[in-house]
Amino acid sequence: MDILALIAERPLLLDGGMGRALMERGLQAGACLEEWNVSHPAEVEDVHRSFFAAGSDIVNTNTFGGTGMRLGAHGLAERAVEFNEAGARLAVGVRDRHYPGRWVAGDIGPCGHMLKPMGDAEPEALRATFAEQARALVAGGVDLLNVETMFDLTEATIAVEEAVKAAEGRPVLASMAYKPAAKGYRTMMGVDPERAARALKPAGATLVGANCEITCETMRDLVPLLAEAGGGATYAQPNAGQPRLVDGETAYEETPEHFAAVVATYPALGAGIVGGCCGTPPASIAALAAALGRRR
Repeated sequence: MDILALIAERPLLLDGGMGRALMERGLQAGACLEEWNVSHPAEVEDVHRSFFAAGSDIVNTNTFGGTGMRLGAHGLAERAVEFNEAGARLAVGVRDRHYPGRWVAGDIGPCGHMLKPMGDAEPEALRATFAEQARALVAGGVDLLNVETMFDLTEATIAVEEAVKAAEGRPVLASMAYKPAAKGYRTMMGVDPERAARALKPAGATLVGANCEITCETMRDLVPLLAEAGGGATYAQPNAGQPRLVDGETAYEETPEHFAAVVATYPALGAGIVGGCCGTPPASIAALAAALGRRR
């Protein structure tokens, strides 16, 4: 998959929020999403199918929290390979049966532990857990790897390096989670887009971008900064508005029409890949596909 050649022709469309989609299908708050790859495969497949049907060129596997270190919070660390391979095969299976010619990204999120001295994690432990996950996703048949929602640049760099080793030539995407700060945009750990690009591109990332944390309008101002920092195209996935509690449940109230109108401006600002993050339903991806002039 030559992702740079593809985005030179047209922007690619990612998917939306897996967590919201699975909760709509019965996942309980606090449950392990990745375990559903083996206990509720039909529901996970249905989410992938819905995003492909909406127009996504690329869907992410249901493996965001799939490192052994993060699964340890559920007492499931020893099942990391099983969950990641299963998650990859579910997405690839839906693609192969119904949407040939599209792609599956192996989703890799933070490991849930802080590196020393901020926390108790050793760098080699992070290398081991990210390497295990990346190898399992590749074994499951993904077309690329997507390291996302990173706050700590050291963790992100380790994840990218291990993903590149496992990828066997597949593209590796890397995105940090930013918020507006006094001077530009920063992650929770104080990382700005330029610093992120300086570390993640040499580590092997094909594209360096941003996802999560902020709304589509706030991210619109970030996109050109990301493109400039990375020396070319970037990618961006904002949340579907700011979350708020409604009757004890998290709700995102960004309309598909507003989301699509704003995110459709990203390609002109330097984004080669666009999509949605937390709370983004298939309806918003379908509206974005239409705004980009796509026929589903």
